[in-house]
Amino acid sequence: MSEFAGKSLLALLEVGTLSINLQRKRREMKLKRLALMIAASLLLVMQSEAVIAQSAYRIQPGDVLQLDVLQDSSLNQKLLVLPDGTVNVPMVGTISAAGQTVEELRAAMTKDLSPSFSVKPTVYLSVAALAPKQVSTVGAAGRQIPIYIMGEVTKPGQADVSRGTTLIQALAISGGFTNFAAKTRIELVRQDSAGHQQVYTFNFENMLSGTQSSPVVLKPGDVIIVPQRNLFE
Repeated sequence: MSEFAGKSLLALLEVGTLSINLQRKRREMKLKRLALMIAASLLLVMQSEAVIAQSAYRIQPGDVLQLDVLQDSSLNQKLLVLPDGTVNVPMVGTISAAGQTVEELRAAMTKDLSPSFSVKPTVYLSVAALAPKQVSTVGAAGRQIPIYIMGEVTKPGQADVSRGTTLIQALAISGGFTNFAAKTRIELVRQDSAGHQQVYTFNFENMLSGTQSSPVVLKPGDVIIVPQRNLFE
């Protein structure tokens, strides 16, 4: 075989190899595009199912809602649905939430917030966490009691704790404070036998140091509120 023929054969082989590689890359790109399309379709289906589920869901005590207001980010926060079915909305106050759908409550919040804005606010509302399922305490002598923790803690919401749990232990269960917590005026809201609310205020540092007279033992339905600290607090 002449040198020219050998080079020509080598060139043909190189062209053939490049063609095969190009076809392989094209197939790989098509497969990747197909995989991305399938993943996107599945994501859309999952999102649609989540939207449908939330649109039909009725809010319950113990649920944690996420509130976001486009025009004022300082209002963005998690809201705990209290045992009486209400939520405390900034700039509005206490409104009824239990039994409503997310959209119904969002519309009510938008209406109540509107007087505080020059234009109608854009309000987003979703269920951040569902109330824990109630576990039967038959045979356990009712050792678990429900309490509620809200405000500037890492894990707000309803918690089932053992009887005898103290206020400071419940704060530990909540995952600790956020950077904006007012630790000197933690509130404990408790209903007496007549249904009247009593609000007690505590200083976390005093609880830690033991200067408080005795540990505060929680009762069923107690609500712990850790407020946001003031600018110079």
